[in-house]
Parts: sequence; structure tokens; C-alpha cells
Amino acid sequence: MPERLDPALRDEIDDRVAEAFDAYLAERLAEPGPLRSALDAGRGAGVVLGTVALGAFATVVAQFEPVVLCWLWGSLGVVNLAWLLTRPRR
Repeated sequence: MPERLDPALRDEIDDRVAEAFDAYLAERLAEPGPLRSALDAGRGAGVVLGTVALGAFATVVAQFEPVVLCWLWGSLGVVNLAWLLTRPRR
């Protein structure tokens, strides 16, 4: 039977994991890519979050029909990628 970790040790491990995850996210946001360029161009995440909300609503309405859900989420993914990859014309 495995022994349980001391609560203080568990909290220390949780803190270290959180710090490592924060450092990882900071590195990833510093790398070039579609998300970084969209953030640099001043484009918000409103469209992406809106499509996710729309997808969640449509999932409930579609009553979890697999074919419909695959088409729905696939098309929402394409919309999100297109939004992130296109640059605003100035």
C-alpha cells in the first residue's frame, strides 16, 4: 500500500509544479507563432472564445450526434485557425 505524502511536502511540490508551468507558458508566449502574432497585432481572443461558446451550445442542441459534432467542431477549428493566421490589413 503506498504511503501518503506529508501535506507540507505536497504543497511544496504543487508550488514547484505551478512555477515550472508558469515559466513554460512564458517561454511559449515568447516564441513566434500564430497566437503570438495575433496578440502582437492587437487582435483579441473574442472571436475564438465566441466560437467555443457557440460550439458548446451547438453540442447540446445537436444532442451529441457524432457526425454532426465532428463537422461542427472541425469547422470551428478552421475558423479559429483562419482568424489567428490572418493579419489585419492596415
